[in-house]
Amino acid sequence: MNKTLRYISVSHKTANTEQREKFHISEEEKQQLTQLVCDTFTDISGLFILATCNRTELYFESISTTAETLIDYLIEFKSIKNSKTEKELFRTSDSTETSIKHLLEVSSGLESLVFGDAEIISQIKKAHQFSMAHQLQGSLLERALQAVFKTHKRISNETDFRDGTTSVAYKSLKVIRQTFDRDSVKSKKILFIGAGDIVKQLFKYNSKFNFNNIYIGNRSLEKAIILAQSNQSKTYPWEHIISNNFDDFDVIISAASNCQNLIKDGVSTNKKVLLIDLAVPCNIDKKLANRNTIVFHDLDSISVELEETKEHRLAATNEVNCIISEEINSYNEWLQGTSLRALLAEFKITISIKVKTRLEPTIEDSQITELTNQVMKKIMIKNQISISSEDIDNLISAELSMLNI
Repeated sequence: MNKTLRYISVSHKTANTEQREKFHISEEEKQQLTQLVCDTFTDISGLFILATCNRTELYFESISTTAETLIDYLIEFKSIKNSKTEKELFRTSDSTETSIKHLLEVSSGLESLVFGDAEIISQIKKAHQFSMAHQLQGSLLERALQAVFKTHKRISNETDFRDGTTSVAYKSLKVIRQTFDRDSVKSKKILFIGAGDIVKQLFKYNSKFNFNNIYIGNRSLEKAIILAQSNQSKTYPWEHIISNNFDDFDVIISAASNCQNLIKDGVSTNKKVLLIDLAVPCNIDKKLANRNTIVFHDLDSISVELEETKEHRLAATNEVNCIISEEINSYNEWLQGTSLRALLAEFKITISIKVKTRLEPTIEDSQITELTNQVMKKIMIKNQISISSEDIDNLISAELSMLNI
């Protein structure tokens, strides 16, 4: 039987954060799950696990193990009750073409929570390395991932889909770089206020900017300490924020919940200061924007460019879909060629056995190979892959007569 590329997926498209968390696979679990799946389903020759904050997906290459079977196994592995309800959260496919289409749409950013987000490709590369380390590429899966990397490169080179960013956090960090000169920007003293998703994203995207003098302040000191320790930054006391003691800071990005007009004063007037308010309701008194030394941005001003970027990306979506379609067609051509090559290989073995049976022990191996190749050539010329056993015997007889054997 032929192998098929299949997938199962639970993501922000089908489940909320709490539901997705149940299926998140840690690095430790990934090792364990991989071993168990390979031991339990011996027909699986390729396995690719993509686990991010917004999705958990398993792509696998198998002969008979279905997507539904693997969902049941994952639910059991995660010890999740009420399996019937949880199964409804999954997208699945047992079709190779549908599976590669989904993988290409995910890797391109079409399926991302942040539309067009290019972060997903680095996560896919990491998952690919894991599969290779465990020798679980599989021929169908490996070819699919090569299509992913080729598609990513084509989208970057041939479309405007990768231009700009649709992340508020990323854009805010970019504003810091745009506000100060290149030589001094890395050393600017930066304060993040809050410990929610936006601040976590600020830390995540800082890996691209490498600002190295960051402080974090939050009502919950424990949360602030956790974020500071995991991101090589420092904490700033909440009482200093309440008292508006900000004189030393060059940049303040505030995203604290339920803290309207938290920042009203305390900002230095002797130097340029960047204030970015990402909170709803606003954390920063807009009157501060009137000061000559202050550069002020809020969600509206940040989002204007982001909306333009999003519209720009939407306009390029058709081009992206065309590239994906072309790569799917290319994959299908390769797949058909692979099937044909496998069929021809089996066919050649059959002919070789027939030749050997007819002529042994009066013929050498080199003659068997030559006769086999000649019969194969005639079959290919006549496009007779479905030729009968009797016709093969006749072709062999004809060749033997021509060679006076």
